[in-house]
Amino acid sequence: MLKKFTSLFPLWAVLLSAVAYLHPEYFVPHQGLIVPFLSLIMLGMGVTLSVDSFLAVLKRPYVVLLGTLMQYTLMPLAAWIVCLALKLPTDIAAGVILLGCCPGGTASNVICYLAKGDVALSIVLTSVSTMVAFLATPFLTWLFIGQTVNVDVTGMLVSVVKIVIVPVVLGLTINYFFESRIRAVRDVFPAISAAAIVIIIAIIIGTNSENLEQSGLLVLLAVVLHNGLGLAGGYGVAKALKLSEIEARTIAIEVGMQNSGLSVALAIKHFTAAAALPGAIFSIWHNLSGAFLAGHWSKEAVPDDDKHERPQTSGHLH
Repeated sequence: MLKKFTSLFPLWAVLLSAVAYLHPEYFVPHQGLIVPFLSLIMLGMGVTLSVDSFLAVLKRPYVVLLGTLMQYTLMPLAAWIVCLALKLPTDIAAGVILLGCCPGGTASNVICYLAKGDVALSIVLTSVSTMVAFLATPFLTWLFIGQTVNVDVTGMLVSVVKIVIVPVVLGLTINYFFESRIRAVRDVFPAISAAAIVIIIAIIIGTNSENLEQSGLLVLLAVVLHNGLGLAGGYGVAKALKLSEIEARTIAIEVGMQNSGLSVALAIKHFTAAAALPGAIFSIWHNLSGAFLAGHWSKEAVPDDDKHERPQTSGHLH
């Protein structure tokens, strides 16, 4: 029942967003819930991780380093190109760039599983990019839009630590010390995360109901292009570097799917409500595109000899 609810996440997001657009008055007063809800999602992510999954990083440093590097080069660059190509208004452009500078999203782990990717690698990549985010996200945002928008790098750094790092570490600690006790309720966390993200999206849509009338289609186009460049670029670069099909799929999903909830929270806190709009729409879109891609890949068999074509010097598991 819970898994069914979680798998239908994009549907709930679209339905509640429609309600929020038509009746913004129900959602606008609750902007204060965005940060606590995102912290709750990050806590859930921490609880589902184990120290062992972090230790797995040491066994495949090449792939993890490549995936993390692409997360913080390809996505900010793609965001910048999309902003220039579409001549986006300053507020919207700030939101798209901020989104591109955020770490990988937790939904990528579910999509990766459905796409017959490497789930362990996906979790490690999400975790590493999340832990690096407290430095990378503020710095890259400043680098790409510091000339046009005032970026509070220190404030953003503090926000990422509070919203992301502290809850994830707390979740990891809870999992480490109380693993046997929380095992029964661990499956509840993805459903809680899905519900929290749906509410966050609805609040942003409600807050931006007027902006949506003016630039909703433009933002949607920017989001579709940004996500598409991330998925295609992640897969293309991974294949060009002779990674296996499984690793290429995993990196594509990991690079193309952002922690849009974090971009929403940071935009509201450090920019404007309009800057939060790309993140809210991305939340819905990347789950739809990810699910579509997973559906396509799940029908394609991964060649057995694929596993033996990896570069022997890369230092990852065979």
